[in-house]
Amino acid sequence: MERPAATHPATAREIILEIVRNMREGVEPLHYSTLAPSVYHVYLHPGDYDRLRAIVPRIVDEARRALDEEVASLNRASIAERLKLAKFARRGDPKIAPPDAGWQIRILENTDDDVEPGDIVIYSELALPAKPEFGSGAMTKRIATRRMGGAPAAAEQRYETAPPAPEGPAEGVYAIIEYEDNSGRKQYRMTKNEIVAGRGGRDYWTDLKFDTLPDVSREHFRLRRDPATGKFFLKDLSRLGTTIDGEKAPSSIEFVDGEKRDRNLEAPVPDAARIGLADVLFLEFRSASNG
Repeated sequence: MERPAATHPATAREIILEIVRNMREGVEPLHYSTLAPSVYHVYLHPGDYDRLRAIVPRIVDEARRALDEEVASLNRASIAERLKLAKFARRGDPKIAPPDAGWQIRILENTDDDVEPGDIVIYSELALPAKPEFGSGAMTKRIATRRMGGAPAAAEQRYETAPPAPEGPAEGVYAIIEYEDNSGRKQYRMTKNEIVAGRGGRDYWTDLKFDTLPDVSREHFRLRRDPATGKFFLKDLSRLGTTIDGEKAPSSIEFVDGEKRDRNLEAPVPDAARIGLADVLFLEFRSASNG
């Protein structure tokens, strides 16, 4: 399907309406309440972002108010519908509960190559209760909505379950990566022979996703473990570079006649190393065999 032609740059009002639409698409009904996504990452074309940069705090403030009003409106409609159909219907949808910590909204520059003025891409997250009876950790519902060329596209949803992290290295864990991004201190346990790390986004579903500045690419690097030797290798796929213990890793990306190509270049990673992403985010890497 061809992409709709953009008619005009994104306006502040359209951004707010798209955030509200994303919330509606992402609600999760439980038994006694309905949860709504609490975290929203909004990506704009660089031109739109620069034009609106000065009023971003105002957009965020009014988006929060719009979300509160939409929740109140949906709850009123739900109550009215239940009263109207009380004689015929069983329990209706439970009321939507606003997030305890409030709405968390960040507006960022979209660095995707094919982004156009007027595009609004939103990724939101909803933390769902853990289900210890199934032996699983906390589950996160991720919702993506896109307004491309002025036409909203269908929402995409997926669920991720994070297993509870033990205190020390566990069987099947090849490496441990610790870091701190905008959402706090994190620890990631590498259990596959290859992972993709970056900010993620449309067409960039990463294993290790960072909440950080757009200096970090959506797909910033790939980390590969050689099963035969247990050694690790890093492939830099970023725009602004990756360092290993302060040394710049060779870029695996080149542009030939305007086409992006992967040269398949890798750099060895020591059993313990500090990995820098665009000099704005730093990871402490430790091979599980290093203790």
